[in-house]
This record gives sequence, C-alpha cells and structure tokens, in this order.
Amino acid sequence: MKKDKTELDARLASIEGHVKGIRKMVQEDTYCVDVLKQTFAVERALQKFEAEMLRGHLSTCVPTGFREGRNQAMIEELSELFALARK
Repeated sequence: MKKDKTELDARLASIEGHVKGIRKMVQEDTYCVDVLKQTFAVERALQKFEAEMLRGHLSTCVPTGFREGRNQAMIEELSELFALARK
C-alpha cells in the first residue's frame, strides 16, 4: 500500500506542476490551442489518478468493509461514486 500511496502522490505532484504551467501560460497569453492541449493532458492525468484510487479502494477498503459487515454502507458508497462519475 505504501508503494501505491507514493505513486499516487507522484501523480498528484505531476498534475500540480502541469496546472501551474497552465496558469503561467495563461498569464503569458500563450496561444489558446496550446493551453487547451495542456488542460486536456491534465484531465487525462486526473482520470488515471481516479482509476488508480478506485482500484486501490476496491482491492482494500471495500473487501474490509464487507468483512466487517458494512455491506449496505459499501453498496451505497459505491452507488454514489458511480452516480458522481456519470454526471
């Protein structure tokens, strides 16, 4: 799990760096298409981060919740996540 957490932190640091770069591009009046390309890259990076977070949750937290008898809470939580993802 520590490895996963370190990898997730590295992903977030990279995303943060990209966002700072985009901010600088806007401040410097960089060509709009170039800025948009960077925002699309950040969106994809966030999607990859979300996928890894979800994978970790499904492989650790969810089974633990079911073992502890929190079945309904786990189902509601996952249903809520699914609904948020579809908005």
